[in-house]
Amino acid sequence: MFFNAFSNPKLGKWIIPGTGVIWFLGCFLLLRRYDVEIEHALIDAFIFSLVFLGGIFVLDRVFSLFAPKGKNLWLLFAVPLILSWIGVMAHRYVLVWGFDEEEYLDFLTKSFYLRWTILAMAEQLISVLALVVSRLEVQEEVRKREAQMLQLSKEAELAQLRQQLQPHFLFNSLNSINALVVSQPKKAREMVLQLSEFLRGTIRKDAQKWISLEEELNYLKMYLDIERVRFGHRLEVDFKVAEEYYQIKLPQLLIQPLVENAIKHGLYGVTGEVKIEISGRKEGSHFILEVLNPFDPESSAVEGTGFGLSSVERRLFLLFGRTDLLECEAEDHIFKVRLKIPQFL
Repeated sequence: MFFNAFSNPKLGKWIIPGTGVIWFLGCFLLLRRYDVEIEHALIDAFIFSLVFLGGIFVLDRVFSLFAPKGKNLWLLFAVPLILSWIGVMAHRYVLVWGFDEEEYLDFLTKSFYLRWTILAMAEQLISVLALVVSRLEVQEEVRKREAQMLQLSKEAELAQLRQQLQPHFLFNSLNSINALVVSQPKKAREMVLQLSEFLRGTIRKDAQKWISLEEELNYLKMYLDIERVRFGHRLEVDFKVAEEYYQIKLPQLLIQPLVENAIKHGLYGVTGEVKIEISGRKEGSHFILEVLNPFDPESSAVEGTGFGLSSVERRLFLLFGRTDLLECEAEDHIFKVRLKIPQFL
């Protein structure tokens, strides 16, 4: 309905009656100002208020079926003008029929055009105001729908990244298992069991729910157990995260791609034992996590899709709308990835 633009869940039902009461009091005081007798002023103001509310009701019916737009906006002024004319005529007819005092009837005739002007202006103002509020509400609804669509789009992309991460890791693990099946079948079976345990713990998790750092590190250690089957004593991981940070919340599987990237570029490009360091600390409203791995700048680049770091960077942007939460730098044969996770508590 057109005039439902004024509605409010708590106060809406009082707006029109309240407007009628204010209109009645205004008319009564104005009539008394012109020395109209109290009895006449009360009846006159009451009937004029009914005319006013009746005009609002008719406007509501008309504009709820047809909201003027563009070239039809002139109806916002024409319809109230016609309705107010009809209303003032009806008001005058009722009072002429009910009263026979010559002085009051003369006042009624002389004030006819003034009454019409006041009523027409009031109804036109209400019509315009209702249209403006109605359109603002429509715009707000459109904005909310766009925000919901954007949120759904973000959630869909996050889910897609989450789904891509598992096949990406699974593909790498199956390649490793395939390489071990002939040469080291015992290690291949061990890796299959560990992979099954890891996937059982991660696939069932709600992708939208954040987990504690302790839980994330437990999944990470399961992943590293799988990788150690391939690399044996060559892979060493040093965790430097104090237990006081274990209850910090973060998106699931946000660290694992960073460690996977460190293993790929550390162990494939370096001979001998490799030590990867994972450290964490709190800085202001951020939890800082760093992953360091050695690398040989002269070795040939490791082939890959580059999915790991790019997926983390994209997830961070979708979650926080920022592009400065993941930093990478290489210095003195050490490659460092720095992850900043905003903390809102």
